[in-house]
Amino acid sequence: MKEKLLGKSLQELRQVAAELSLPSFAAKQLAQWLYEKQVRSFDGMTNLSKAARAALSERYEIGLTPYAGSVTSKDGTRKYLFPAGIEEKYIETVMIPQCEGDGGLERATICVSSQIGCKMGCRFCMTGRGGFHGQLDTAQILSQFIMIDEAQELTNAVFMGMGEPLDNWENVRRALEVLTADWGFAWSPKRITLSTVGVVPKLKEYLDTSRCHLAVSLHNPFPQERLEMMPVQKGYPLEEVVALLRQYDFSGQRRVSFEYIMFDGWNDTRRHGDALVRLLRGLECRINLIRFHAIPDFSLKPSPPRAIETFKARLNAAGITTTLRASRGEDVMAACGLLAGKGLNKQ
Repeated sequence: MKEKLLGKSLQELRQVAAELSLPSFAAKQLAQWLYEKQVRSFDGMTNLSKAARAALSERYEIGLTPYAGSVTSKDGTRKYLFPAGIEEKYIETVMIPQCEGDGGLERATICVSSQIGCKMGCRFCMTGRGGFHGQLDTAQILSQFIMIDEAQELTNAVFMGMGEPLDNWENVRRALEVLTADWGFAWSPKRITLSTVGVVPKLKEYLDTSRCHLAVSLHNPFPQERLEMMPVQKGYPLEEVVALLRQYDFSGQRRVSFEYIMFDGWNDTRRHGDALVRLLRGLECRINLIRFHAIPDFSLKPSPPRAIETFKARLNAAGITTTLRASRGEDVMAACGLLAGKGLNKQ
């Protein structure tokens, strides 16, 4: 099996050039073709000699994975399926458009997957309920950015698709380096948000090495209640996550937000709101409330709209900026918690 070039750093591309006896400047040319021009084949690298292209193709492949299918929601959200390299397994990537008043595309956010399934086992998430089947390599992560039809229109990225990004930290770290490096995609870190349930050791490394935004899946401020739905609470208690976050400055360019899916009677009461205020008091942050998208064989129901509005108002009144995230793509199983990787004909 040939080694993939996609996902390699500039230093690693220098090593590739040296191994193939290419000029040292060929590394920057390779980076430009891979990340700026997003070439699909070695033949397209026209400023490299034919001999150089032949040498590259003999030992390497670009590493791009074309999508296997897509479906578009009535609200314009589009879900893509990418082969995962495992029989009958797919990863799902979602493109979420936001249009201006005249219908023009103002923002195009890609929701990226980082694993084939997920180990975290959150009971309310279709991905978690499907189990873990493998890690995505860096090329598979970056292919999601390059191979969707809206690749050239993307304005933002959220690592909120299938999988826990910090459970595949090395490959996610490499992808973030490519995305934000001047020799890579040259995106500002402000365009990227990574979501995590709170894998503390890797979370610290992320905060120390990246300037991208952070979103933490919180969902309940009471440890025992959170544990009922999120097994990660046992290994990495929410209190430890918040204590770690208090060591960092989020008053400038980098933001931290907390994701809070609203369940009727389970986490939408006054008691929960007051506990959230106590937990997060003094931490520069915001809370994103998310309407629960019902899934099969799960007893809890979405909070009623009035309960959500009351909860949001209480948190805002306490000084915590709180918003309700718009639900997008639910009709094509592309909304939060619905990615299952089963193939379009099995949704």
